[in-house]
Amino acid sequence: MKIACIGEAMIELSFRGSIPSIGVAGDTLNTAIYLKRAAPKLQVDYVTRLGTDPFSAQIKTFIAAQNIGIEAIETSQKRHPGLYAISTSASGERAFTYWRAQSAARELFQTANGADFSALNGYDALYLSGITLAILPSDIRHELLNFLKTSDALFAFDSNYRSALWSDAQEARKTINSFWEISDLALPSLDDEMELFQENFETVQKRFVAYGSLGALKRGEKGPLSLGEPVSATRYPASSIVVDTTAAGDSFNGAYLGAKLSGENQESALQKGHACAAQVVQVHGAIIEA
Repeated sequence: MKIACIGEAMIELSFRGSIPSIGVAGDTLNTAIYLKRAAPKLQVDYVTRLGTDPFSAQIKTFIAAQNIGIEAIETSQKRHPGLYAISTSASGERAFTYWRAQSAARELFQTANGADFSALNGYDALYLSGITLAILPSDIRHELLNFLKTSDALFAFDSNYRSALWSDAQEARKTINSFWEISDLALPSLDDEMELFQENFETVQKRFVAYGSLGALKRGEKGPLSLGEPVSATRYPASSIVVDTTAAGDSFNGAYLGAKLSGENQESALQKGHACAAQVVQVHGAIIEA
């Protein structure tokens, strides 16, 4: 099976105490890495756009070192990768500062002759997030939606709502709702959905039942709620240590998708997703050592 994860790979800046640390991350890239670790036999490629600068070359090298395919990465002659910085509270909650307005990934799928999604042909599954959508122009988002509607590939989606990336909440709701409606595998986070749609837990749950997608509603330490398929009563042990919640949802998505796309049942996929996220929050940064 061939899977493409679509989005933006960025330079990650963080501090461990007073010591700065530089890495590579991005929500869908994080998911791609944890997916590949969870299911090594699957082919996982990353689809983004980078520049011709040394930082872009290092990002490509990093992605390839994670056994992720880089053949579908586009190249911009004028733009460079984005940068983001992470700060964490005493409880491990994270906040982000971004420098990504002119990143090469914002031109993804765009050519002189219009939108081109041919890089996505031939995949069995496609995964992207609301952050992927937020960095694209509205016309490209619309054409991507139409492409996905006609694609034979399984479509997996996580809204991953970041208000600062959208012009306004109304546009974000309309766009993200349209992608939820066509998702085969839905991987929402409860907090994101409550914030974006101004709904309580019960309303969020009813909305996803109405969508009819298979997947998981992520609820942090409480564990996921199964979507589209009942499972037996299951315990999801909370992590005893929470250092940094960066990539908790991304890692859940990767492990869950790795299990589901390898043919495992829903209960197993939920357990593996939660266990992976519980491990990731115990260390600093988005990508933990394999």
